[in-house]
Amino acid sequence: MSVQFPPSAAPRSAYPVDVLPATVRRRLLELADAGRPLSAYVYDGDVAAGRARELRAALPDWAAVYYAVKANSFPGVVEALAPYVDGFEVASVAELELALHAGRHADRPADQDTENLSAAVPVVAAGPAKSVPVLTALVRAGVGAINAESLLELHRISRIAVAEGVTARVALRVNPAEIPITGALLMGGAASQFGVAEPDVPDVLREARKLPGLDLVGFHIHAASGNLDAATHAAYLRWCVEWSVRTAHETGIELRHVDIGGGIGVAFEGEEPFDVGLFGELAAGIEPPAGVKVILEPGRFVVADCGWYAAEVTDVKTSYGESFAVLRGGINHFQLPTSWDIVHNVAVLPVEKWGEECPRPTAENTRVTVVGELCTPEDTLLRDVLIDRVRAGDLIVFPYAGSYGWEFAMHSFLGHPVAERHLL
Repeated sequence: MSVQFPPSAAPRSAYPVDVLPATVRRRLLELADAGRPLSAYVYDGDVAAGRARELRAALPDWAAVYYAVKANSFPGVVEALAPYVDGFEVASVAELELALHAGRHADRPADQDTENLSAAVPVVAAGPAKSVPVLTALVRAGVGAINAESLLELHRISRIAVAEGVTARVALRVNPAEIPITGALLMGGAASQFGVAEPDVPDVLREARKLPGLDLVGFHIHAASGNLDAATHAAYLRWCVEWSVRTAHETGIELRHVDIGGGIGVAFEGEEPFDVGLFGELAAGIEPPAGVKVILEPGRFVVADCGWYAAEVTDVKTSYGESFAVLRGGINHFQLPTSWDIVHNVAVLPVEKWGEECPRPTAENTRVTVVGELCTPEDTLLRDVLIDRVRAGDLIVFPYAGSYGWEFAMHSFLGHPVAERHLL
């Protein structure tokens, strides 16, 4: 069995400390002065809200931006986003409750209608294995659409809706046979646990139309992942709309809902960021039929740069000529670099206070591998990055840690304290 490490960062250097906003530096130093080893996330809700506003403003009126709560479920972040997104995408009862609470208590812009609270908190639900309790909660909440993954799930939703005396709005999740677009579109056209294979869609819809308690509103096609090309993503959006219109016509579905999923990428070092303006301009040339809402479910794109993960360097070691910065934390707090096979660069935030009587271990002008506190070599977050100086007691800070950070980590492994979370 091979050990999974993130790729080498060489020849990169660590970020300069001023890549960290002054407000973040001040807050982290305050936390570091609390007298205990620090491992924490700091979030700026205004950054997330700004990203959501930017995307929402660029899109035509027929498009809706639903935040994918799984990317960052910290209540303060979700609440900061609530006034500036059209709804939420959830995958569990906990996420459903969080979205509904945030939406109902949001300080919305003065020009936004909040007379109808249920309309003010639209929700769509996804997930390949929704349990009966999850489906029951979604039906009872009257969510905007449950993205059904199979005929069995449709039967379950129908049974629950009939028992509750309601009609459940349902969109069929589809795994398309082919997406005629190049780029980072990775989640269609192959065997998968997600959705209904395109050749099976007509038969599934035929059976679904016989079930009571269901309102078939359209389709969910989530086939994009990490796409940084705005033109390609606009072409993907167009393809989803055209496919849905054609399929609805062929199968007798009254189309009102097209959900294209998320998939807008986040640029790391050396990559060009997604051009939101160009995407909006190209999207404006698409004309869905009247009455059809087109939903985008961005998660990572909205919150990646609103968070920073910081951990105290508990030790600096040299082993057979290689230097290691050992953190109070690791993949039990921030697993993303290892599991996603990416170089996630860092900044070193100096902490001048050193309360121990022994010499302070230091590495200077050398390549350093950043590792965590767990008893496994896979607890490696960054390899071979050139660092001017790092000392025991300093903070290693990972920018762009606002998405799939705390939520994606191995909190219980070894039983160390879970990383703190703080909102600026």
